[in-house]
Amino acid sequence: MFLTRFRINTARPAARQVLSSPQTMHAAVMSAFPQILPSTPNVPRVLWRIDRNASAEVLLYVASAHRPDLTHLVEQAGWPAAAASGTLGWQTYDYAAFLDRLDKGSTWNFRLTANPVHSVRNRDGVPTKRTAHLTPKHQLGWLLQRQEASGFCLVAKPADRQHTTHGDAYQVVIRDQRHLDFSKRGPGTGCPNRVTLTTVTYDGRLEVTDPSALRRVLIQGIGKAKAYGCGLMTLAPAD
Repeated sequence: MFLTRFRINTARPAARQVLSSPQTMHAAVMSAFPQILPSTPNVPRVLWRIDRNASAEVLLYVASAHRPDLTHLVEQAGWPAAAASGTLGWQTYDYAAFLDRLDKGSTWNFRLTANPVHSVRNRDGVPTKRTAHLTPKHQLGWLLQRQEASGFCLVAKPADRQHTTHGDAYQVVIRDQRHLDFSKRGPGTGCPNRVTLTTVTYDGRLEVTDPSALRRVLIQGIGKAKAYGCGLMTLAPAD
């Protein structure tokens, strides 16, 4: 497994174009793996996420079973001249070695961009419809419902800093809610379909309860819309 970080040059028009559509970014990410063809069966999951830390600090993270080649992204949305001077233009790390070091009871800061949804039925006899959670309380509840099976638990705030009536009992911030609406080409037809989804970013602190389950989540992702930049959780030392 590999974890890759690529800084996007937001001053370039092509970079802004690729950032404008998760479908376009998905295609750019998958183009980094020459061994993965559209006809390849049982392709390992490739996860990616965009972190918008500042207007000039936009980072692409990719978790993958294969080492990526992002030369095309450097040419389109990076700094080609700097890369030509001896640097690749991106950094790839041995993710497997990090995953193997996860221990039960250890505490980590985490970041996750996700598509928190639930299924609702408006009236009897009609199919359920996937609907986004739109309030921080329900978005937090979505993550809490998945923590046990995902091998972690959110760290609680000290008792004197909890505001449980507002769902603010945990060391987690929910931010950067985005409502995305973009075109996707239908397979075989070439006709565009509209895709709409809501994403939010969770920044917080967790404790590992089941290292194997958490490793699986870090590799395979959590929630829906993984092809569109959702589901990739990354960890950083809590101190």
